[in-house]
Amino acid sequence: MHWDFALILIFFATVVPLLGRRRIRQLTQMPETTKRGRLRLYASTVVFQWFAVLVILWRTNSHRITLGRMGLGLPRPALTAVVSIVLAGLVLANQLVSLRRLSTHPAEAQGALPQLARKIFPQDSEERLWFLAVVVTVAFCEELIFRGFIQHVFENWSGGLILAGILGSAVMFSLAHLYQGRRGLVTTFVVGMVFSCVRAWTGSLLAPLIAHFVADVTAGLLAPSRLRSGAAKLEAESRSTDLFS
Repeated sequence: MHWDFALILIFFATVVPLLGRRRIRQLTQMPETTKRGRLRLYASTVVFQWFAVLVILWRTNSHRITLGRMGLGLPRPALTAVVSIVLAGLVLANQLVSLRRLSTHPAEAQGALPQLARKIFPQDSEERLWFLAVVVTVAFCEELIFRGFIQHVFENWSGGLILAGILGSAVMFSLAHLYQGRRGLVTTFVVGMVFSCVRAWTGSLLAPLIAHFVADVTAGLLAPSRLRSGAAKLEAESRSTDLFS
């Protein structure tokens, strides 16, 4: 493995999880976030993600690794189109079911992650526009980083073993989401495995990229109203209990 590739992997396996946990710890300690704070969070995320991608493209280009080898292409267009539609549909359905539970099971809206989501998700039309830029950035950049670069590096390092690329990519992807806790670690590992398998099957990042975008934009645009609804129901239930206690 090239020394610069090894440094990039070490960075994403150690520094990124630590920075993520630190940021989330700061957010959870805040009673509320301001509009300015959310916009700064969005901007810093966009800048960091694109900077990481530019570094990766710089180093891969220096080693004559083409964009096609990292999944930026359509070697099997028909298969990729069908898989993209199916995967995006499954992800959308899963997100809608999960969001519906926030309304039908109000207690779940009081968990750590839902409370964090209320602080970082957009609250008005301007924030939603900026959030959309974040979602596009994250979908493209994270897929290129994890399913493009990292999956290629592990596969190449193992002598062409596809499973090594899939597992290596999924593990690194879950570590990057360490801030979500144990449950989030498992969930992102499973998602990473699915996305990595799709990328290996189709030879393209398109399907996981679209699915990634659908998952994030659905959560970001629909979760705030579901969280408010769940909180309102929980408060109403609490008042009802107090009246009859």
